[in-house]
Amino acid sequence: MTEVSLVLPAYNEAEDLEETVRQTAETLREITLNFEIIIAEDGATDGTDKIAEKLAEEHTYVKHLHSDKRLGRGSALNRAFKSASGDILIYIDVDLATDMLHLSELIGKIRDGYDLATGSRMMPGSDAVRSAKRGFASSGFNFLVRTLLRSKLYDHQCGFKAFRRDPLFDLLDQVKDEHWFWDTEILVRAQRSGYRVAEFPVRWRPGSATKVDLKRDVVGMGGAILRLRRELGSNAGNKA
Repeated sequence: MTEVSLVLPAYNEAEDLEETVRQTAETLREITLNFEIIIAEDGATDGTDKIAEKLAEEHTYVKHLHSDKRLGRGSALNRAFKSASGDILIYIDVDLATDMLHLSELIGKIRDGYDLATGSRMMPGSDAVRSAKRGFASSGFNFLVRTLLRSKLYDHQCGFKAFRRDPLFDLLDQVKDEHWFWDTEILVRAQRSGYRVAEFPVRWRPGSATKVDLKRDVVGMGGAILRLRRELGSNAGNKA
């Protein structure tokens, strides 16, 4: 039985993918004897698909999921998790912006009984470096999520999350967002459903160029906050 399935959502990650898989496998070997790495390649146009295919051929623990067209990060994660065999399901960003020293802590939270766990760049004790513009946008976004959706978390969008299998599968079909807001929506819905969510501070440094379009995607996520508020009602998160 696979203990850990770790998903790497990959859109145009040719520069980093091979080294990320190497580092991830090396770290996982120190934590568990049974793991798989799933590359959720999301309609890449830079050769990421060829690299992922080669890695899957070379390593029995690597699985490559290819898409001919871009699905969006949320949809790519949904597809990957539904193909995973692990009891603990994880995803991390390919650029390894969150220090991999935290991977053991992330997995440990689920082993300790939490249903979901997420790294945080904004909790007291976190060590995150980012531009003033992106830091301001992130702070504003998280403030709105806490205020309008009654979330108790500091950081909803950190690409460093783990889930216990059954709670994740309970939530997956409820999450409607197909792209960047997926992270926030699943955390808010988890709190709404009474699942135990662990948030812990991490060391975070910006990796490769972000795929987020600050103007377009922030506006889109603002609309997603309002959509989720309508669906859940103004008391969203009060059951957490």
